Amino acid sequence: MHARIEEIVFDCAGPAALARFWAALLGGEPVDRTPDWSYVDPPGFARIAFQLVPEGKVAKNRLHLDLNAGDVEEATAEAVRLGAVTVGGVVADPYGRFQVLQDPEGNEFCFVGN
Repeated sequence: MHARIEEIVFDCAGPAALARFWAALLGGEPVDRTPDWSYVDPPGFARIAFQLVPEGKVAKNRLHLDLNAGDVEEATAEAVRLGAVTVGGVVADPYGRFQVLQDPEGNEFCFVGN
């Protein structure tokens, strides 16, 4: 038996707002299932859900999404316009380039490219 990823769930303080941020970034329509649970179904990807938790984020993520949006700088500028924050600058090596960012609640993700 092999399991299949159904959805990736982020703990957060504002499910509806975070669903709208990620929908704007990845596509799909945000859905507010309850005041404590929102999600988005990005085209070609597993559902990303957001559940309300009472505590805030206090440490670095143990898991993050690497997103290829083509042009790293252009994708970064759009994400910042939507409310993301950059962490450092673009890192480049012989294997490619990436930019670390945080969503509006501090969850890390990266844009990657060549």
